[in-house]
Amino acid sequence: MLEVCFGEIQSGHLEQVGYDTYCNLLDEVVKEMKGIEIKKEEDIQIDLDVTSYIPDEYISDSDQKIEIYQNIALCKNEEDIQNVIDEVIDRFGNMPEQLENLIDIARIKYLAKALHIEKIASRKSAVLFTFNPNTVKEIVNIPKLVEQYGNKIKFSSGIKPMITLNIDMKNEKQILRSTTEFVKFLSNSGSKS
Repeated sequence: MLEVCFGEIQSGHLEQVGYDTYCNLLDEVVKEMKGIEIKKEEDIQIDLDVTSYIPDEYISDSDQKIEIYQNIALCKNEEDIQNVIDEVIDRFGNMPEQLENLIDIARIKYLAKALHIEKIASRKSAVLFTFNPNTVKEIVNIPKLVEQYGNKIKFSSGIKPMITLNIDMKNEKQILRSTTEFVKFLSNSGSKS
């Protein structure tokens, strides 16, 4: 029954809705079928200028590819990330850069969810972080941010509070590294600490 359900929606839906949404939908279907109550999670949009996907040359079988996409999308902590990395390398060998980038984005995503960040997006030579206005004061410690990042950051208040982080956008790894470091810094320096 489950295979039939997934088989019908797998083919074209992944491209239409994006792998994160698709994997979350699959997870919800499985939970509903098992009678597990579904807790609605905050969604975060990540739109960084990096190439992130599983190349056909690395995993050609679409079912296996969807399985790995789902495993990545469902990561909720560093242990989950490491388990996916170990599994992928064990099954398919060393990962291509595009897949490494995808896993880095999954890491950024789970860290950002804990901070109630709603969107992370590349803008020219900067990354823009949009926060939930109801929780931003509990998360952002402005004095610590200014001390650490100085004139590399800019604050924008309004309906959707934002922080712009100017970074050196030389390559994709630098974008991902700077974004991850910033989110980790926010996690460790919240206003309650």
